Amino acid sequence: MQRIPVSEHLHGTELRLHGLMLRGLDGDAGAYRNFLQASSAHLRAFFRRRLQRWPDEVEDLVQECLLAIHNQRLTYDTGVPLTSWIHAIARYKLIDWLRRHGRREAQHQPYDEEDDTQQLFSSADAEAAEASRDLGKLLATLPAQQRDAIVHTKLEGWSVRDTAAAMDISEASVKVAVHRGLKALAANLRIEETHHENR
Repeated sequence: MQRIPVSEHLHGTELRLHGLMLRGLDGDAGAYRNFLQASSAHLRAFFRRRLQRWPDEVEDLVQECLLAIHNQRLTYDTGVPLTSWIHAIARYKLIDWLRRHGRREAQHQPYDEEDDTQQLFSSADAEAAEASRDLGKLLATLPAQQRDAIVHTKLEGWSVRDTAAAMDISEASVKVAVHRGLKALAANLRIEETHHENR
């Protein structure tokens, strides 16, 4: 298959997702989880733009896409940019949803050349990724238990009970770790803001 070029705009996103996907296929569960989380953020933004009149449908379509990505991951051709592959799945799921629900938009929306991958992996998502990297740097300053407790409960949406089970600590310890970690993050943010103001 002929290799499809990736635009300069998408290059960083492509490299990051592609790296996580390949590590996931090699058995790195953490990398694969990160790949799915990053993909879900892009998919969510994509569907929100397309389904502004049906916001309640967004999450179902995101989950459908993630399931399709997971089920088809072993058939992914590494010669095709991963961003294009994910975009093709998202576009198919969206058109299928519109047709199933008898929406005229299925015939009228420009889903061919104009509806390119860049609309899925947009500059807004790039800004979100940048913010995520900044948050990652801040989280890296915390002790492991505080960092993991915050990531699971605040970023991944886990319950305190599930987090406690995964970390093999008590629920009370999870709450304490989150409280102390957030307090430390707030202090670190104040220090950074003061540093920027004094520059």
